[in-house]
Amino acid sequence: MKSGETGQLAGKNVLLGVTGGIGAYKAAYLVRELQRQGAVVSVVMTESATRFIAPLTMETLSGHPVGLDMFSLTEERTIGHIDRAGWADVFLVAPATANYIGKAACGIADDLLTTITLAVTCPVVLAPAMNSRMWAHPAVRKNLETLVQRGVYVVWPGEGELACREEGPGRLAETGDIVKTVAGCFEAGDLSDIRVLITAGPTREPLDPVRFISNRSSGRMGFALAKAAVRRGARVQIISGPVEVAAPAEASVRRVNTAREMLSQIEQVLPDSDWLVMAAAVADFAPSSVHKDKVKKGDMLELTLTLARNPDILETLKPFKGGRLFVGFAAETRDMLENARKKAKEKGLDLIVANDVSGQETGFETDENSGVILDQGDLAEEVPRMTKLQMADRILDAALKVWKEKGN
Repeated sequence: MKSGETGQLAGKNVLLGVTGGIGAYKAAYLVRELQRQGAVVSVVMTESATRFIAPLTMETLSGHPVGLDMFSLTEERTIGHIDRAGWADVFLVAPATANYIGKAACGIADDLLTTITLAVTCPVVLAPAMNSRMWAHPAVRKNLETLVQRGVYVVWPGEGELACREEGPGRLAETGDIVKTVAGCFEAGDLSDIRVLITAGPTREPLDPVRFISNRSSGRMGFALAKAAVRRGARVQIISGPVEVAAPAEASVRRVNTAREMLSQIEQVLPDSDWLVMAAAVADFAPSSVHKDKVKKGDMLELTLTLARNPDILETLKPFKGGRLFVGFAAETRDMLENARKKAKEKGLDLIVANDVSGQETGFETDENSGVILDQGDLAEEVPRMTKLQMADRILDAALKVWKEKGN
């Protein structure tokens, strides 16, 4: 198959960035597979990458000049970093080293590849590859977290024997997985004309003017769902508790604090929605009374709180479901599947996403998640550990399948 003919990426321009890691040799296979899927591929390499694979190899395989030097007269006369950035339909960096990830997160542009990184407006996909200890370093994870929050897609590395003869995570992901993620950037449109209402984040139940009861939800899963839904053509409204996550510009956002405020906003928006995705972690209880002034610790030796149940949002909305699709979440620390099935049945959910939040690497306050998607027929799809943005697409895929089965 020649570039631009047929395949998942037919006619798409893929700008491939190659950085200096041992996985750079796999970029040759990646070029070929992208071309087999119909893509037109152009390659940009860092100076370090040229020590692992020759630019001539990449130029021969891609059929296009390889970008190497930002200050090359030929480069600037013909394509240049701005032209390359504008040419690309998707920007893929594989392998992406820890050094490159750090530069991209901080906005450093000191070579052709990092300058292009700041200039592209198309989807960006990174496939990290490095030693396991580097992969686990807090700085690397924080930099990736920053990039994911900006909407960058990350193809998680595999596990196994590394070039340094150590075992563990850090190997460049399989070529097929990388190409699949790139192809997924062009699946927009399958949610066109579907109106999706997504709740996100925690609620805060006040005790006094400065204290409140809340939970660990960061809102990242809900906002990842919003970003994925927008990209796929949905009209998205978000009702969010207090979070520090940026919403996609195309989505409408309503901010709330308490569970009752969230319920009130949902009741206003639900009549104009086709799907309700309840990703928010709503407080089950709230202080039965709120102090007008700050409670001074010196005024008492101990404080006893009396809590009252908050309204159950999904239970309250159940009579108004009609032909809408309801998706819920079950964050559990034990008996995950049993509790999720029970909740789905009681609330009349079409889908429920069950995840174990007892660990530290997935769930609350992280950019990664895993879990199981269950439908009313008790069919289960296990979702392995991946970024929340990737998991969002898996959830939306499952929701769309049920939506179509309902005759829509």
